[in-house]
Amino acid sequence: MATELNIDEVVRQRYEAGAVSRQDSLCCPVSYDPRYLEVIPREVIERDYGCGDPTSYLQPGDTVLDLGSGSGKTCFVAAQIVGPSGRVIGIDVNAEMLALARRHAPTVAGQLGFGNVEFRRGRLEDLAINLDSLDRWLTDHPVGSVEQLARLESFVAQQRQNVPLVASNSVDVIVSNCVLNLVRDEDKRKVFAESFRVLRRGGRAVISDIVADEPVPDHLKNDPQLWSGCVSGALEQNEFLRAFEQAGFYGIEILKRDSAPWRSVEGIEFRSITVRAFKGKQGACLDCNQAVIYRGPWRKVEDDDGHTLTRGQPMAVCEKTFRIYSSAPYSEEILPVPPLEAIAPESAPIFDCSRDTARHPRETKGLEYRATTNGNATCCGPDGCS
Repeated sequence: MATELNIDEVVRQRYEAGAVSRQDSLCCPVSYDPRYLEVIPREVIERDYGCGDPTSYLQPGDTVLDLGSGSGKTCFVAAQIVGPSGRVIGIDVNAEMLALARRHAPTVAGQLGFGNVEFRRGRLEDLAINLDSLDRWLTDHPVGSVEQLARLESFVAQQRQNVPLVASNSVDVIVSNCVLNLVRDEDKRKVFAESFRVLRRGGRAVISDIVADEPVPDHLKNDPQLWSGCVSGALEQNEFLRAFEQAGFYGIEILKRDSAPWRSVEGIEFRSITVRAFKGKQGACLDCNQAVIYRGPWRKVEDDDGHTLTRGQPMAVCEKTFRIYSSAPYSEEILPVPPLEAIAPESAPIFDCSRDTARHPRETKGLEYRATTNGNATCCGPDGCS
């Protein structure tokens, strides 16, 4: 495995150069909606290095956090999609890239007629520490002794607790474009964990990155050019998806996967993939007599918590799962079956989510339900039901 110094230094040097002049080897071709590029300065577009377009999945009013914002192109596109009621925060560790993005932010805001983008300096694996603030503190308080080191550690702890770079539960959408593969292997899981921390409940991550179709051997990981070129630091595709799951995300889906690899090295294919995942399955499981029916087409499916849904069968779910299944990304595959009489969550018993259980219709209708009807007049016309 490449050392921490080698990875950090090689990536820093390569992207410093990429902030000065175009480096075609750092990206693969991506098509963006041209209407969003009209207000973005040419220098920003030329210094952009990505492999996908996560902005396609944003909505007006979103608060967006871009991990590894680079020249700012993704942020400036996102700014137009979320509009003046939304907000965009770009995070990058590279001072030269940040300077480029910050320099052009007022120009873009002037073109749009509103400014909703800001750029902050930090590490993706630790979104609590503001590196600009840390630099200023170290300038005024040089560390040359154990006692001074203790003061530094105290300052960092206070920053983390009182004024984090990005607060917990504060953003609607995390986006990232070809950046996670540049993070050291030992820190990749921390990036997923930090992304989960800063997302609001119900928020989502939309990540475009390079993945490998098989594990990358150490001798390729030790190649600084391959690593800094967004190749050998890539996770194997299954590991990439599993990292979302291990961080606590649900509803993990591949939105886009390039059929052709961007690069192949020693028979290993490296290609662009865009994945979306949601936050919000945490919390108590309460029994409100709700059920869901899986539409198909598969005979059975299993969700991220191990629940099996059988096509056409009303399956008992907790109140939390019922809400999750009633929204994206499940709503098109699920038919919700609410109870005839709603049960307030505060008065509902605990639901056992460790087992799969079909919900008897009498549970949702009520044991004393005895209605008799003559048919639904709205479904039939004078010539019969259609």
